[in-house]
Amino acid sequence: MCSCGSIHVTWSCCHREFSTCSAYHFSNWGASPTNRLIENMERFGFDFIHLYGLTESFGPTSLRLLNELEEKLNTEEKAKLLARQGVRHSTANRIKVLDEKGKEVPWDGITNGEILLSGNTLFAGYYHNPEATETAFRGGGFHTGDIAVVHPNGDFEIPDRSKDIIISGGENISSLKVEAVLHNHPDVSIAAVVARPNEFWGEVPYAFIGFKQGMTSTAKELRLHCRTVLAGFKVPKFYIFCDLLKTATGKIRKIELREQAKKL
Repeated sequence: MCSCGSIHVTWSCCHREFSTCSAYHFSNWGASPTNRLIENMERFGFDFIHLYGLTESFGPTSLRLLNELEEKLNTEEKAKLLARQGVRHSTANRIKVLDEKGKEVPWDGITNGEILLSGNTLFAGYYHNPEATETAFRGGGFHTGDIAVVHPNGDFEIPDRSKDIIISGGENISSLKVEAVLHNHPDVSIAAVVARPNEFWGEVPYAFIGFKQGMTSTAKELRLHCRTVLAGFKVPKFYIFCDLLKTATGKIRKIELREQAKKL
C-alpha cells in the first residue's frame, strides 16, 4: 500500500505512538526530511521514498529510494541516502545543477550549484507575468532557486534554498543543516532557522523551536547541543520557543519568521 504526505504529516508521525507495520511505502514531498525523521519512519515500519518537485514541474521531478544493497545498510546510513533528492524521475524533466557561470558542477558532493529543469512537463510560464517568466527561464532552463550538490553516484542533494541560506561574515550557513542538528535533540519536535540582519556579521542565525509534548529545554542546552556538531559561527545566536507558522500544506512560513526575527 502506498501513502503520501507533506513534511508536517511525517513530523507528527514521528512523535506519536504507532504500532509497527511492514506494508506501507511512504512518499514525502514539500520540504527536505531530516535524517532523524527517516530513521523514525523506518522504526514504524514504513518504506520511505523521497520525492522532489515544484508546482511549475507538475509534480515529482526526482525520487530517491533504496536499492537491494542499500537496504542492507544500518538505519543511520539509509537515512543519509534517503535525505537526498536522488535522480531524475523517468517520466519527468531533465535536471542539471549549474554554477554561476552556467557550467555543470563536478560530482563531488561538495560544490554548490542551482537546479535547472527542462523538458515538456514544465509549465509554460507565469500567468500574465512575462517578466517573471523570462527571468525564470533565462539561459534556456527553468531556475528553481534550489541550491544543490551532486554526489559521485549521480544523486543530487539540496543543502538549502538560495533564499534561505544565511551569509554570516562572508560564510554560507545552510539553514537545513542547522535544523537537522536541532531535530536530533531529544526534546525538539520541529525547528526552523532563519537569518537576522546583524551590523557586524551581516546576518546571524536565529532558531524557532517547537518542543515535543511534555518536553522542554533551554537556549543554553540547545546551543551546547549544536556546538558539539557545528562550527561556532553556524550555531544559532538566539532561540525562540513558540508554535511555528505553517502554510496550508505544512511548509514552515520562513518569510514571516524572518520578519519576526528582525523585530527581536
